[in-house]
Amino acid sequence: MTPGGTAAFHTLGCKLNFSETSTIARDLADAGYARVGIDDAPDVVVINTCSVTEQADAKCRNAVRRALNSNPDAFVAVIGCYAQLKPKEIAQIEGVDIVLGASEKFNLVEHISEKRQESEISVGPIKEVRAFVPGFSSQDRTRTFLKVQDGCDYFCSFCTIPLARGRSRNASIAETVSTAVQAAEQGAKEIVLTGVNIGDFGKSTNETFIDLIQALDREVPVERFRISSIEPNLLTEEIIQWVAQSKKFQPHFHIPLQSGSDSVLKSMRRRYRTDLYRERIAAIRNLMPHASIGVDVITGFPNETEAAFEETQAFLMELPVSYLHVFTYSERAKTTAPRMEESVPVHIRKERTKQLRMLSLKMQRRHYEQFMGQVKPVLFEESVEDGLRFGYTPEYVRVAVDAAFVMGNEIRTVQLERVHAAGYVSGSPVLHEIT
Repeated sequence: MTPGGTAAFHTLGCKLNFSETSTIARDLADAGYARVGIDDAPDVVVINTCSVTEQADAKCRNAVRRALNSNPDAFVAVIGCYAQLKPKEIAQIEGVDIVLGASEKFNLVEHISEKRQESEISVGPIKEVRAFVPGFSSQDRTRTFLKVQDGCDYFCSFCTIPLARGRSRNASIAETVSTAVQAAEQGAKEIVLTGVNIGDFGKSTNETFIDLIQALDREVPVERFRISSIEPNLLTEEIIQWVAQSKKFQPHFHIPLQSGSDSVLKSMRRRYRTDLYRERIAAIRNLMPHASIGVDVITGFPNETEAAFEETQAFLMELPVSYLHVFTYSERAKTTAPRMEESVPVHIRKERTKQLRMLSLKMQRRHYEQFMGQVKPVLFEESVEDGLRFGYTPEYVRVAVDAAFVMGNEIRTVQLERVHAAGYVSGSPVLHEIT
């Protein structure tokens, strides 16, 4: 296939995947491929997959079908975590031309050629993946996801990510700062640090995460930084103290818990217990009383008895946190959790998920209500929905304003007025600036 055609990208899963898709898109652009939508008859379609959701196979097949409906002659490449874990299954999907693994995906340009009679698989052993490829998402100028770390050394009993992405690794602080500067030069007003286990940053370069965030704060000309999900055992007092005094790092943390039962945490092979988690939340609240704190929770893990679930629910209710991301446990091949004795029936898992999501809505509303009547700086997004433009305060409050009064990728001060059941706050722009 000669360069100069068109390419489309379909990304499933996490923010890290979106960052990597943008990196690959830039490589194809450099090779002469113009980016188009997947429904615009592209010559090349890249499907970046995820292994976390239980619908990984169905979502991959649907994306392939959509691509071929748009252009039956499209060259279809499937990459990402699901491609690394299940390459043979993906290769059997009609219309897939190539399946690329964790390291091979960054050499996609070299693999693009004419349509093949049979799918080609280029997936090496994950234990041999050592290279770190930096990158950042570039489709949304407002908020950019900066890849600072990849891989994980933890091997929790429910997780396939180490098998799909390999060992923990990263670029140097100097290289990461340089990539962040590129993102800022492209117009980003907020940079979100993302990776698989970002608190582990520095293991491969003899540096530390606190060194990284201090360098980014000091050297990158951007208004805002956010730290994405970080393990509680890696969220040190020093990091919390730095964010509290920084003018760029926003008062917003997302800290995986997974369970409020110590016995379940042990079965999950997590590297902390509830007492440490409680200490981390208290440390944040002591320095940043109004910070946003998000929590990941898994329901229905094997051996999660009714008592253990109630323990989790009670633990969450006593914590001063802002919202929950609740996941229903589903079995994953090549993990140890499915071999545990007591499996929780699926209908009970889903009911527990429903209960915690209702709790999350109450937490979010409580978090939002404390800001009513206040004036806050809001970074607005490019898109408009029903005449409203949405954005976020430093404390991750979602705010809606009449789109006629604010522009995308603009920070405006807004008077927060009313919490809506749909999960946002309406407000009015004010003329004076916050000092």
